[in-house]
Amino acid sequence: MKNLKKTLEMLKYNQKTLIQFEFFYKIISSLLFIPLFLWIFNFTMKIAGFSYLTLENILAFLLNPFSLFMILLLIMFMTLYALFDISALIIILDCSYQKQKITVKQAIFTSLTKIKKVFSFKNILIAFLILFLIPFLNLGISSSFISTIKVPEFIMDFIINNKILFILYILVICILSLILLKWIYALHYFILEGENFKEARKKSSLLSKKNKVKDFLVILCTQIITTLFYILFIFIGILLILWINKIFNHIEFFRNFTITIIWVFIAFSFLAFTLLSTPISYASISSLYYIHKINKKEKIKKIIIKSNEEKEKKSHTLFKIAFIVITLFSGTMLTYSIYNGNFHFNIEHMRATEVTAHRGASAYFPENTLVAFFGAKDLGADWIELDVQQTNDKKLIVLHDTNLKRTTGVNQNTWEMDYETIQKLDAGSFFSEEFKGEKIPLLEDVLSFAKKNNMKLNIELKPTGHETNFEQDVIDLIKKYNYKENCVVTSQNYEVLKNVKNYDSSIHTVYVMSLAYGDLTKLTYADHFSIEASSINQSLVNKIHNSGKELYAWTINTEENMQKMIDLGVDNIITDNITLAKDTIAKSKTSNIIQEYIHLIEKWF
Repeated sequence: MKNLKKTLEMLKYNQKTLIQFEFFYKIISSLLFIPLFLWIFNFTMKIAGFSYLTLENILAFLLNPFSLFMILLLIMFMTLYALFDISALIIILDCSYQKQKITVKQAIFTSLTKIKKVFSFKNILIAFLILFLIPFLNLGISSSFISTIKVPEFIMDFIINNKILFILYILVICILSLILLKWIYALHYFILEGENFKEARKKSSLLSKKNKVKDFLVILCTQIITTLFYILFIFIGILLILWINKIFNHIEFFRNFTITIIWVFIAFSFLAFTLLSTPISYASISSLYYIHKINKKEKIKKIIIKSNEEKEKKSHTLFKIAFIVITLFSGTMLTYSIYNGNFHFNIEHMRATEVTAHRGASAYFPENTLVAFFGAKDLGADWIELDVQQTNDKKLIVLHDTNLKRTTGVNQNTWEMDYETIQKLDAGSFFSEEFKGEKIPLLEDVLSFAKKNNMKLNIELKPTGHETNFEQDVIDLIKKYNYKENCVVTSQNYEVLKNVKNYDSSIHTVYVMSLAYGDLTKLTYADHFSIEASSINQSLVNKIHNSGKELYAWTINTEENMQKMIDLGVDNIITDNITLAKDTIAKSKTSNIIQEYIHLIEKWF
């Protein structure tokens, strides 16, 4: 309660400055610094001789001396810029605690003087805290510039489904959380008291001693209360608008205008929440910092903010001029880039998002089996994704893992066995005793099933290095069933796609990528791209669509990520949860956030 009261006081005293600074920071970030950081990275790729980055070439890029130097330089710049945001907030909040007024310009200039010492070797770990530790734990206390870093969904699914990895993951989270809670006040000591980061960490550890659990709960509760308040504010606001609309229901213009009012209200509410969320988090931490120092009878140092009214007016004018110049320069550079073809506006892409069943209906049936493929058909999937490998007698089998241990219990590799032996194995019991005796099918069996049931196939080739005429055998089989127009051949190995195209250029190929960045149009042997969701953004979607190609997103199993991919305009969602994907796509066609709020309000009232 004491913390809450102190937090609110600190937010209120310099509230105008806090909001103005965060607004200024986000504008400058979006107009100048984020484009600048991206330009530096793209420039680095160009000089190093890379037009795109994938998992197949990322190591070579990182080992390039110029790339390594520039990436370290970029990390330093990002650290400085994020630290500048955090530093300014801590300084403004400190002034509030001291009952001292501060302007945005004073906060900026004071912050710049405080972060100069980050270049010292003793302060090198500050980059680890700001760019990795805080965003990774996602406690809402990072700079708005680096807000969150998420582990890709397919990696999280793999970790969660593996007991040992899941335990290790929880252990790592606990260790990192402990480190963060020990260092939680290090930036306050670093900025407010001028300590080097090594000393600041020591003092933070002493200050947080015996308070870690309490501090964690306070920070967590602050995030929960802030979010709940935002949701409640939105709810009451929309309810009020609908109530006013009901009063003036006889006026047609006002009735038709209600939805627009709600949209505007939500937009401004979200903007306010975005501007205030980071200051609220740091106000909570700052209040704990002062409370602990008082309890431990530590001296609280004051930051002296010098004020020169005449100089302030002059700097205010210069500040306005600088802001206008930066804005005009950014706009000019954007226009120039569009003119030279560096940015493209999205070509209208009218195809509806389709659903691919990942290894069949693998959430309900043993993966890559005929029963899983029948299940995918029954659940309404548009496509079925399957994996193909070659046995030592050149048979094409449908199996994901190179080793058969996980799905059959036999610890042997596919290239070491013939199909006669493999077809005797049980590929269903690992999933459930209900499917005991289910067999590993041949690719030919799946093509026969698909042709009879009019199912499109996403055939991923999984080379092991022990194949003979692998790509040719797959293509010949596709031709045998006259299925070229109803399937795509995909692979994570770009050389495989090259071999496919050299053998038959009419086969539709898809490059499967865990990492995708840069000009993917240079990958000429790929007709389309299948990309892990965390690499997908609007710019990438636009580039791929403008080149006349399609984008598949994998592996998406949550409604939130599905909706995000639909909003971005991807062509195909690859998922284990077919029903959820179909429902989410259907909902996106017939619903929106306004209707969801209205439906909820009508249901409750």
